[in-house]
Amino acid sequence: MTVPAVLRPFVAGLHAYDVDFGAPGTHRGLPGTSLVFVLPVDDPIEVSWADGTGRRTTWSSLAGLHAAPAAIHHTGHQRGVQLGLTVAGARALFGTPAAAWRGALLSLDELDGDRRVSELRHLPERLAGLPREQWAATVTRTLAGALADHGATGPRAEIGRALALLTGGAGVRQVADEVGYSRRRLGELVRDETGVTPKEFQRLARFEAAVRLMGRLPLADVAERCGYADQAHFTREWREFSGCTPTTWLREELPFVQDDATSPEGG
Repeated sequence: MTVPAVLRPFVAGLHAYDVDFGAPGTHRGLPGTSLVFVLPVDDPIEVSWADGTGRRTTWSSLAGLHAAPAAIHHTGHQRGVQLGLTVAGARALFGTPAAAWRGALLSLDELDGDRRVSELRHLPERLAGLPREQWAATVTRTLAGALADHGATGPRAEIGRALALLTGGAGVRQVADEVGYSRRRLGELVRDETGVTPKEFQRLARFEAAVRLMGRLPLADVAERCGYADQAHFTREWREFSGCTPTTWLREELPFVQDDATSPEGG
């Protein structure tokens, strides 16, 4: 679904999914520059990190920025809504910088929150009574209403600018010069807001760009277009972030994510 303009500073993506895997198993959740927020429908979602730690079954899953794959455990069928919350979206919705949840898997029940959090907690049961075609619109209305009622504060403008430049592939020194900070000060501010260094954020953005091209271009072309030094570099980083090689991911995961509105992508 196209994110409404009023939510674009806060929501990078929103997908209603209803996927039949054919048999019980585990789906890989990939890192990126957004916090992955999942609201399951019908049944709670079971998530963990790929190494098995942090495993939980919950009616709402929020994953902070992370550099390793998550695992979404399923019985063969999953339905729900997944959102990618920007760094600004995390602060606006929950009043907390994304850095607070670096490498964490949480449910809304674990967050200290106001009416905004309460409204989000009730969404899965509301969605269960609606046809899938209405899920995304219902979630966007709820988010827009929560932000309008309570105001939406984001990170400092220069940090938002820095993150946008890093996402676009600009080097850390170039970004520091652009926003008027030393590299050291930029690093401190980005870590305080996101939980990762500028270089780590840039790596996540590059990987995220590669994910969008997988299956559309040959692997060598994906590596070149996204700025990897060579295909070996691309393969090393892909393995680090996804837990498997690019060819394994294409074989095991791409059939379920070719339509980006079909299945949950993150933890």
